[in-house]
Amino acid sequence: MTAPDVPADRWRKSSRSSASGSNCVEVAELPDALAVRDSKDPGGPALLFDRNAWSSFVTGLRRGPRG
Repeated sequence: MTAPDVPADRWRKSSRSSASGSNCVEVAELPDALAVRDSKDPGGPALLFDRNAWSSFVTGLRRGPRG
């Protein structure tokens, strides 16, 4: 999927993106999935995750590294 396939009003910048704008990730909530893109390349590719995969990913981030 490319980012232009997602309506522009769906994209929002991640609250964890840097204030300087150098490390920005944007997320778009879609009916059945979430799309993620690099805000420095809005016309480039977007990663598409189903809601279960996204939830697992975020849960893993919150847990942190396992030793």
